[in-house]
Amino acid sequence: MVVDKDFMIAETDPRIFGSFIEHLGRAVYGGIYEPGHPTADENGFRRDVLETIRKLRVPIIRYPGGNFVSGYNWEDGVGPKADRKRKLELAWWTTETNEVGTNEFADWAKLVGAEVMMAVNLGTRGVDAARNLVEYCNHPSGSYYSDLRISHGYKEPHRFKTWCLGNEMDGPWQIGAKTAVEYGRLANETAKVMKWVDPTLELVACGSSTSGMSTFAEWEATVLDLTYDQVDYLSLHTYYNNNEKDSMNFLAHSMDMDQFIGSVASICDYIKAKKRSKKKLYLSMDEWNVWNTIGSSRASERWQVAPPEFEDTYTMEDALVVGCCLITLLKHADRVKIACLAQLVNVIAPIMTENGGPMWLQTTFYPYLHASLYGRGTVLQPVIRSPKYDSKDFTDVPYLEAISVYNEEAGEITLFAVNRHLSETLDLDVNFGSFGNVRLVEHIVLEHENIKAANTKSRPQEVLPHANGMTRIDGGKVESRLSKASWNVIRLAVLPE
Repeated sequence: MVVDKDFMIAETDPRIFGSFIEHLGRAVYGGIYEPGHPTADENGFRRDVLETIRKLRVPIIRYPGGNFVSGYNWEDGVGPKADRKRKLELAWWTTETNEVGTNEFADWAKLVGAEVMMAVNLGTRGVDAARNLVEYCNHPSGSYYSDLRISHGYKEPHRFKTWCLGNEMDGPWQIGAKTAVEYGRLANETAKVMKWVDPTLELVACGSSTSGMSTFAEWEATVLDLTYDQVDYLSLHTYYNNNEKDSMNFLAHSMDMDQFIGSVASICDYIKAKKRSKKKLYLSMDEWNVWNTIGSSRASERWQVAPPEFEDTYTMEDALVVGCCLITLLKHADRVKIACLAQLVNVIAPIMTENGGPMWLQTTFYPYLHASLYGRGTVLQPVIRSPKYDSKDFTDVPYLEAISVYNEEAGEITLFAVNRHLSETLDLDVNFGSFGNVRLVEHIVLEHENIKAANTKSRPQEVLPHANGMTRIDGGKVESRLSKASWNVIRLAVLPE
């Protein structure tokens, strides 16, 4: 692997390390919010969860959905809690108490140090509700909805900047699903009016729910043809699983993410050319994760309040795929400016809690933590020569998946690397010669003899990272040994000349 400081892809937008909280399962109730829990603060937020999320330095969190938002009336979640309505929630067949709404989530986001990426309902609602919500959230005072917010105890506006124009509107499972033309027209008019209320907004249009949709590509082209001048980002959603129990194929799925990003970027550029526009549209991968749908359950009985749903247990193998996907997002830092690991707590999440009980961290927490802490800076385009393999769905899969990030201000280079090989170590030689001499800060490794090993409530420390990685330095040459099926973070200090 050769890394040169002049081979720059882009500066990372910190929002690429974002996440997602939806009113689904125990993500909100029992996850971030649990009055009566031993760690709960005066507002009912779990302090153990708060402190853990602060460590992740999550820059932006998408809210309130997800499928949930397509049937959500935002007015139900503001004002005195005693006056809020209990509603049948049709996306997930539960009862929504509305104890947590826009203002409470804004309070929580400030506590964890994150911006809020708001979503508006374009399923059952449209232009009017969206413009009123922007006025409520962002207008200082002197209008009906801004003064309503003030009467609810929030004198200062929230100033939410980034907004999603609905969610997965192409999906037949979506409340108020639409054709590309129906959605594109509505999204364009909604975007126009939202920006009239607050010209500083950045807006995200819905792309296809997955690249496997029969309308994929045509949907993107049609929606962008109708919204290009009003929106700033196009969304991408993707989830991966090992339901076929084929580990080598599963570990290659970041190649699908790579192709997906490239395809959508090409569609954006096609519409740019078609419109003779000077504006470059960026991408928001605002839902991505491993989601093992076999064994991932939803509530068996309808209309419960916050039942456990989709509480996947993640393995060492899952952590490697998450790591590979994080590397892929960094490789596309020139185009992907927002990405949201879906979701953050309890629902297909890196952080798990028990109602009234402890919290523990899943295997996937650690690659996400490391990327967020050390992946900020200039992403460098590496030249890599690696042995490869073929799997069921992919050819020429490199055993080494890697990227490097240079933080000039800190004088540090970080190399993220996954060894996909399930039985053999990988000897890695990296030439950092253009940086002069470097010093090893640490080599963090996440590994386990059993790739199916997982952290659980009873064994919360089964899979933990360690800093005993095998790396040695010779001038600008770095020699590392990457153990089988491992996630590696090699941090280097650039020495003054």
